[in-house]
Amino acid sequence: MTRAKFRSFKERALKDEKVRREYDALSEEFAFAEELIKARISANMTQEEVAKIMHTSKSNISRLENVDSLNWPNLNTLKKYAEAVGCELKIKLKPLKKAA
Repeated sequence: MTRAKFRSFKERALKDEKVRREYDALSEEFAFAEELIKARISANMTQEEVAKIMHTSKSNISRLENVDSLNWPNLNTLKKYAEAVGCELKIKLKPLKKAA
């Protein structure tokens, strides 16, 4: 599927309120997956190259870069991915804003 076709599909799908609610509920996961992909692309690496460094398969890297709550990666895997693409993994807790 081309990017244009995917954007068109996504636009149509998000018009459905139920789909939009589910999509919005996964916004953090989508943002994180996008960050992983951007880091790999910035490192000018393919999924195959990252997989080789991590001693795993391309399909595992593909799963890692996709939002799938059933296969959410553990911290060790995320650290290895970060190192493979020349990054450092940082996890932060951000205080919630208190209502005034």
